[in-house]
Amino acid sequence: MKTQEFFNLLEENKDKSLLFEYKPNELVGANYHITEVKHIAVDSIDCGAQSDSWNETIIQLWESPLEKGKTDYMSVYKASSILKKVGKIKTYDLASEVKFEYSNSNFHTAQLFVSDFELYEGNLIIKLAIEKTDCKAKELCGVPEKATEVAEKLESCCSPSSGCC
Repeated sequence: MKTQEFFNLLEENKDKSLLFEYKPNELVGANYHITEVKHIAVDSIDCGAQSDSWNETIIQLWESPLEKGKTDYMSVYKASSILKKVGKIKTYDLASEVKFEYSNSNFHTAQLFVSDFELYEGNLIIKLAIEKTDCKAKELCGVPEKATEVAEKLESCCSPSSGCC
């Protein structure tokens, strides 16, 4: 989901509570805070020596141990106000992907992308998912798509003469 799409979703649902599902049927606790917003510029080189660049908006969620028993979730209105305040200090790239950084004692720190959302009983539930890593230079490096072929061709792909880094 792009940053602008996320902001539009918040704008359309100001009267709801904002919940985050970090894995199926597991919600970020009601004691969460938005603790940081990162405006990230990524400048990369893939294994095929091709360069790429893009921007990301990363919103960090943190559960306060002092509010462990809290049952009321942050309102969409409050979250939107926080994010608007950030935007006045540092301008967003509204076309960038929005991700959420989160962890708890049972879930490793991860940057999660928005896979979907749901409106349910006065709540806006943002469904998050882990983004799998991938090789962007498969064709250039001769990496097969099928997992069974990967093991067979791994050596030829990674050899010094393959054209990959």
